[in-house]
Amino acid sequence: MANSADGFAGLHEVFDEGHGFPGTMATDFYDYMIADKIVMPEAIRPLYAEKIAYLPDSFQANDTSRITGEPPSRSELGLPKQAFVFCCFNNSFKITPDVFDIWMRILQRVESSVLWLLEDNSAAVVNLRAEAERRGVASHRLIFAPRAPHGAHMARHRAADLFLDTLPYNAHTTASDALWMGLPLLTCLGDSFAGRVAASVLTALELPELIAASPDDYEARAVALATNPLELARVKQKLAENRFTKPLFNVKRYARYIERAFTQMYARYQAGQPPEDIHIDP
Repeated sequence: MANSADGFAGLHEVFDEGHGFPGTMATDFYDYMIADKIVMPEAIRPLYAEKIAYLPDSFQANDTSRITGEPPSRSELGLPKQAFVFCCFNNSFKITPDVFDIWMRILQRVESSVLWLLEDNSAAVVNLRAEAERRGVASHRLIFAPRAPHGAHMARHRAADLFLDTLPYNAHTTASDALWMGLPLLTCLGDSFAGRVAASVLTALELPELIAASPDDYEARAVALATNPLELARVKQKLAENRFTKPLFNVKRYARYIERAFTQMYARYQAGQPPEDIHIDP
């Protein structure tokens, strides 16, 4: 449905938004993979061919110098002024039928709400609107944002109220973009590296209340946040404070840890030792 005319698309490309493959290469060509305990719990460690360099906060490197433009008004973005705006700027191939079902139930349960999506391609727009109608949701409640220069795209996050993540393939760079702009992101903890990235970045921001344990929990939390303005305001305030004080956007802290990991990798190589899992302590 999202990427082709014959239903929901499968794998669109092997690289995610950050141009890194969020999984094992299943070969011996690569010695190490950068991870953390959220994206790489012990239960899935045996599925990865590479040795793992575990960082103590989040595996994801971030840039605090993202350029942002002036925040446009909702009317300039084609959004209703008074509506609750759920959004998801993930690529459309990440939108599965199960996730879309949940989103449509959320729209049905939250009056005067809309879902703001990335206008990935014309087929996606047509198909997603048709699938919304099939699920009893008026197609005009899906609003599509055209691709825009980076600064303008970053700025328009401020017009949304809550970012709804996808599963089994989460937002990755898209997640940290939203959080950097002060937009809360609600995720559901998945079973694979690609489905646990948003939980990793939220954990590094100390925002566990935005990590759902199951699809039902995800739906319930989305509705609760959309219908409780005081709770949503509390979460936004916590995010505003934590993005400057917690590890996710602490670039110097990340640099120290990744350099420590590289140093240990190279020391093993110099000593003629094979690659081995590395655990970097905070």
